[in-house]
Amino acid sequence: MAATEAGLVAKVAFLLVWASFNCFWLALFRRPTVAALLSLQFVAALTTLSRFKFDKLWMTVDFVDLMIIDQDTSAFLLASFPPLRGWIILAATATAASLIAAWRLDSRRVRVRTSLIGGTLCLVALVALSLWFPTGLDEDFISQNYVSKFARTGVEAIHEFASHGYLESDAGVAESLNASPIAACHPSSRLPHIILLHDESSFDITAAPGISVPAGYHHYFQSLDGRARKLVVEGVGGPSWFTEYNVLTGLSVRSYGRFATAVTRIAAGRVSRGLPHSLSRCGYKTYSLYPFYGAFLGSRAFQITAGIARYLDMLDLGTRNFEADSFYFDRAVEIIERERGNGPLFLYVYTVANHFPWDTRLRPELTPGWRDLGNAPDVDEYIRRQWMTAQDYRRLLERLAVEFPAESFLIVRYGDHQPQFGARIIDPSLSGEALARRLEASDLRYLTTYYSIDAVNFTPADLSSALDRLDAAYLPLVVQEAAGVPLGPSFSEQKKILQRCQGLFYRCAGGAEARRFNRLLIEAGSVKRL
Repeated sequence: MAATEAGLVAKVAFLLVWASFNCFWLALFRRPTVAALLSLQFVAALTTLSRFKFDKLWMTVDFVDLMIIDQDTSAFLLASFPPLRGWIILAATATAASLIAAWRLDSRRVRVRTSLIGGTLCLVALVALSLWFPTGLDEDFISQNYVSKFARTGVEAIHEFASHGYLESDAGVAESLNASPIAACHPSSRLPHIILLHDESSFDITAAPGISVPAGYHHYFQSLDGRARKLVVEGVGGPSWFTEYNVLTGLSVRSYGRFATAVTRIAAGRVSRGLPHSLSRCGYKTYSLYPFYGAFLGSRAFQITAGIARYLDMLDLGTRNFEADSFYFDRAVEIIERERGNGPLFLYVYTVANHFPWDTRLRPELTPGWRDLGNAPDVDEYIRRQWMTAQDYRRLLERLAVEFPAESFLIVRYGDHQPQFGARIIDPSLSGEALARRLEASDLRYLTTYYSIDAVNFTPADLSSALDRLDAAYLPLVVQEAAGVPLGPSFSEQKKILQRCQGLFYRCAGGAEARRFNRLLIEAGSVKRL
C-alpha cells in the first residue's frame, strides 16, 4: 500500500479491499494462513499485471478488463509477449504449492459468522467510498493505485451497467431515423478517392508558451483554403483508439462513461454505423492500414464491424516494428495503383513516427540537416518527428499528382491526441494537483489537436461543416460532404445537431443531444446490445 497507493481515499480503499478479501476466504476455508496467502496473491498479481500493462500500453488494469475478456485480448498478449505463457504457468504452480502447504500446516479456525459480518461491513464501506469519490478516466493512464483503482472502478462499472448498460442513451424518442434499406447513392459528380490520415500524437505545439519551431512549421496544419482548423478529441495524452472510434463511427467515446477505455472492444460486433459503411453504400472499397497487431483492443473486429472490408495490420503489411510514415504512404499508393480501376477507394492510414517515447532519436538519417531548437530534449525530438511527417506527407501529395493524373483525391488529416507531455508544457505554472483538476474538468486546452483538408486533382464539394473548431465525432460528416457523398439518414440527422450545437457533440446540452442520437441509432438497428 505504501509503495503503490497515493492519497487518503486510495489507501482507505486498499485496506477495505484487503480486509474484504481476507474475510471472503476465511468464510470459505476458515484458515487464516490460507486466507492471507490468497489475499496476498491477489494483490501481488493485480499489481504485477497493472505494471506490466502500463509498461507496454501506458494503461493500468481496471475492473472493465475483467468484465470484457475476449479472444482478441488474450491473442494480443500472447502474440506480443510469448514468455507470458510460461510465467503464468510458473505462477499458478507456485500458488498451488504454497496453498497446499498452508492448508496442511494451519490448525487455527475462524467462525464463518464473524467472517461474513466483517466482510459485509468492509464491502459496504468500499461501495460507499467508491460512489462518493469516483475515479477519473485519466487515472487509467497513471501507474499507481493499482488495487484501489481496480476495486473502485468495479463499483462504478457495475453501477453504470445496471443503470444504463454500456452506452448512455435516452429511454425513448418520439422521432425515428429512416430504417428502410439503405437508399441508393446518386452523387452529382464523380467521387474522389478518400485518404483519412491518423497523425499520431500531433498538434500545433506553439499552443504552449515559449516553444521554438522551425520556419514553415505552421503550414502543415493548414488546409487547402489556408485555414488552420482545430479538432477537439476525447482523450488526453495516449488513447488513440478514442479518436479512432470517433472518426470511424461519428459517435462519442464519452457516451460510454466508465467503459470508455474499452470502447473499441465493446463496439466490435455492436456498432455498425459509421463512415466506412456510409462510403460502401456509394461504391467505395474500404481499407485500413494499421501499424500494430490487429488484436490490440479489438481493433480489427471493431473496424470490420464499422465497415472496413480489408483490414491490414502490421503482420499483413510485412513489418514487426513501427515504421517511418513513408512506409505506410507507400503501401497506400500500392493499393491505389492496384485497385484504382475498380471504383473509388477509402484508405484509413495510420502514421506512427511520432509515437512515444521521445527520449531517443528515431531514424536520424531521415533528417540529416536537423539542428535542435533549444527546447526540452523530448520536445525537440517531438518537433523533429513532426518535421519528418510533414516531409513525407508533402512527397505523398507530389506522388499522387504525378503518378495518378487522371484520378482525384481528398485527403483529410487529424491529430488523435496531444503527446503525453502536452499537459505539462501548456501551462507550466500549474501544480500537479491543479493540472489534475483541469484534466478532470476536460479543459479544452489539453483536448485540442488539429484537422486539415487537402485535395489532389479535386475541389472539395462542400466545406460548410468544416468549422474552425469541431468535435471529433463530426469528422466523418465533414469527409462525406467534402467528397460530395450524399448523406444517409443518420448523418443528415447528425448535421442538424452540428448546426444546432455549433460544432459540439457530447458537450452540447450536457450530453442530451448525444443520448438522444444514440437512442435513434439503437431504434434504427445501427447500434445493438449496448
